[in-house]
Amino acid sequence: MSRPIHTIHITSDFKKSFRKLPRHIRETTVKKDMLFRQNAFAPSLRTHKLKGTLDGYWSYSVNIVYRILFRFISTNEVVYYDIGTHEIYRD
Repeated sequence: MSRPIHTIHITSDFKKSFRKLPRHIRETTVKKDMLFRQNAFAPSLRTHKLKGTLDGYWSYSVNIVYRILFRFISTNEVVYYDIGTHEIYRD
């Protein structure tokens, strides 16, 4: 399933978390974001729907440790809520 993303809204929490990341992770994130915009379901992103208290949210992998937490607003529009390790899944 190929799905390009045309618009990404970024929360202040995402911006704050992004600034705290190591430089090499920020650089990798920018590359993964470009891929996500081309195809939200590119296999290397491992995009998946979350369950439980995060039902309705999605996540994709920046690398083996870091994830981006987001939600679809429409077919081609999302909101980035947070970025980090699996700790972002906890309240």
